[in-house]
Amino acid sequence: MRAETILTVEDLTVRFDSESGPVRAVQDVNFTVSAGKTLGIVGESGCGKSVTALSIMRLLPQPAGQIEAGHIYFNDLDIAEAPAHAMPAVRGNQISMIFQEPMTALNPVHPIGRQVAEVFRLHHPQMAAAEIENQSLAMLAKVGIPEPRQRLREYPHQMSGGMRQRVMIAIALACQPKLLIADEPTTALDVTVQAQILDLMADLQRETGMAMMFITHDLGVIAGICQDVVVMYAGNVVESAPVNTLFAQPLHPYTQGLMRAAPRLDSAHKQDLPVIAGMVPSLTDLPRGCRFENRCEHAMDVCRDVMPDITGIDDRHWVRCHLY
Repeated sequence: MRAETILTVEDLTVRFDSESGPVRAVQDVNFTVSAGKTLGIVGESGCGKSVTALSIMRLLPQPAGQIEAGHIYFNDLDIAEAPAHAMPAVRGNQISMIFQEPMTALNPVHPIGRQVAEVFRLHHPQMAAAEIENQSLAMLAKVGIPEPRQRLREYPHQMSGGMRQRVMIAIALACQPKLLIADEPTTALDVTVQAQILDLMADLQRETGMAMMFITHDLGVIAGICQDVVVMYAGNVVESAPVNTLFAQPLHPYTQGLMRAAPRLDSAHKQDLPVIAGMVPSLTDLPRGCRFENRCEHAMDVCRDVMPDITGIDDRHWVRCHLY
């Protein structure tokens, strides 16, 4: 039996107004997230992953950024159409987000205890101060922070990168959200700490049953923690599939290029890694046809002139490519 769908993104298009005119950073994006499951979103920098996440949170930079078209259904709420005053009850309470760099996400002039407690004060104003402190201590302990009572009085600069990221996870999970969005939460951490953070998030997901959206460049992370994968390129979804299907049968040339570029343990010693030649096109000067055409070894004449539709290979595997 398939898990309940708690988030559905339909035909999402996000526009930024710039001096050179409107720029569409995300266009016609579709995917779903199921309860208790993890959806991975992968792609190069500038492909629209973080903008998609910020759209779900309704945290696009204002006034330049806006949702131009599409729907974001979270349970019975269409976030794309919801009034601004309805969002504070959703953010941090039903949907939480872990940002890429905790040093910029945490307030440097407030102690950790105050920043964790703020979540409870905002969403549970009836809680007494003593109960808020106890809940804050419990959350820090749950995410594996030693001596949590002492940490409540410390400031972000007094903690390591791994500890700061654990604080961010504690803040994000304080109200037991139904959906957690993690935007490259391990990018700035060393490999050992990355593994600890990923194990922690997987354990907390099993314990709480929350859904996760995990944004990353790392295909190894995708393979380890995700059940479904969306591959984005230049603002479009170019392929989506269950994780085992995507790794066994990547169809889009961009997905195939990402797979080839990933380091392998059985590679020859000191062998150069394959690369995808070229660059992601500028959002201010997108090609008329397929956005991957200038880097694709299978490009045809039709690719230069016609944007391919997204095609269903089966009911769970979709690809945007003229080859299919």
